[in-house]
Amino acid sequence: MSKVEERLAKLGHKVPDPGTPMFNYVGEDGDYIYLGKVGRDVDVETARKAAELTALNCLGSLKQVIGDLDRVTRIVKLLGMVNCMPDFVDQSKVINAASDLLVAAFGDDGKHARSAVGMSSLPLNISVEIEMVVEVGA
Repeated sequence: MSKVEERLAKLGHKVPDPGTPMFNYVGEDGDYIYLGKVGRDVDVETARKAAELTALNCLGSLKQVIGDLDRVTRIVKLLGMVNCMPDFVDQSKVINAASDLLVAAFGDDGKHARSAVGMSSLPLNISVEIEMVVEVGA
């Protein structure tokens, strides 16, 4: 287990195995848990859990590709997309949960640039989607 995974385990998190992709991209393990529009079907606290889980799934996909999360030298940027109502304005509060998780896992190397945006819909009605740009060393 990597040092990154040990730090996450101490916080009660496990980096999941992403499993087999559903389509022609790297997928996520298991069923989708957090579905619906934030501000209507999902409250902010639940959406924050969705953001954490999404970040963990990103790390699982990354681990599958690079083999060891200790090879990550820096989290460069996140694009956090929140499936929300038009009047919802707390996208940053939702995506902060993913940012906080990455800083807890990687320390200063987890600090990153970020965009947190609202979307009118996301695939399969998921509440949160995250795109992560990561620097990896040898």
